[in-house]
Amino acid sequence: MPRSHYTGLAGPSYDQPTQVGVLLVNLGTPEAPTARALRPYLAEFLGDPRVIEYPRWLWWLILHGVILRIRPARSAHAYARVWTAQGSPLRTGSEKLTVALQNQLRHVAGGPIRVALAMRYGKPSVRTQIEQMQREGVRRLLVLPLYPQYSGTSTGSVIDAVADTLKQLRWPPGLRIVNDYHDDPGHIEALASSIKHWWAQHGRGDKLLLSFHGIPQRYVDAGDPYFHQCHATARLLRERLGLDESRLAVSFQSRVGREPWLQPYTDETVKRLAREGIKRLDVACPGFAVDCLETLEEIAMQNSEFFIAAGGETLRYIPALNDSDEQVSSLAALVLRHTQGWPEFSSSEAR
Repeated sequence: MPRSHYTGLAGPSYDQPTQVGVLLVNLGTPEAPTARALRPYLAEFLGDPRVIEYPRWLWWLILHGVILRIRPARSAHAYARVWTAQGSPLRTGSEKLTVALQNQLRHVAGGPIRVALAMRYGKPSVRTQIEQMQREGVRRLLVLPLYPQYSGTSTGSVIDAVADTLKQLRWPPGLRIVNDYHDDPGHIEALASSIKHWWAQHGRGDKLLLSFHGIPQRYVDAGDPYFHQCHATARLLRERLGLDESRLAVSFQSRVGREPWLQPYTDETVKRLAREGIKRLDVACPGFAVDCLETLEEIAMQNSEFFIAAGGETLRYIPALNDSDEQVSSLAALVLRHTQGWPEFSSSEAR
């Protein structure tokens, strides 16, 4: 018999009640804060053509000849600064969010639903989780990337991973994907409530900076909507908080390499604001659903140091939504809307 190109189950899934599955997908994390663990993680991440749009042969030489010889040790040092006894903050935070969303949907969903978590890079992989959900009887799948703003470098890459998995399954599930939720009213309300609650506890700074992850400018020039969706989120959040334009700024962090990325850059912005006389700067990162290296180390540590060195007094990082009730409720409502019409799943809102 010729070997099949397709994978599938011999039969057990046929005997199980059909379920709707929700697959949350976050970026990913190394298994440990060490150069050895960072090397395969970075190779997978930076080897994704969605992330780095260079000719493959040229980028392979740069990645394996230079970057993977230097960056793992530097990244390991940064990860070690935020690693906890439970492990990676991104993983533990994403796992808590997954459990909380599953519990919430059990109360509000009108049918059997299974929530699982995958990482785009590292473990558990998108492929592993989709195959496991299929074994558990999931026949209709909603993929929810934990990226509020769409970019080809993030959500687009998740779609690639899902497609690569489904095209190898003999019996793929029905599929829907949440492309973005950057202007979702429930999400904006969750962000605003989180910031207001933090201000009520800690007082309000002189200015609020919203820092989003950056991407190369040429990606936006080629049609990526990310920059515009970030600014749409910022505008809606500013209006919901009742701030005028002078009290809120937007910047982009995490740039690498020499080519222009989205501007203004966060590190340059915090230095400029300090020089302009801002003493207490509040920073939130509305593009990150869960706290991670980029928020805990890059913003709360690195950029705090930049701000103080430039003359500011304190940079206060406002945590991501994580597994807060506000985020769980907003994501549950998002799931209910995107699963409407599937016969096995009827929300309480539709009754």
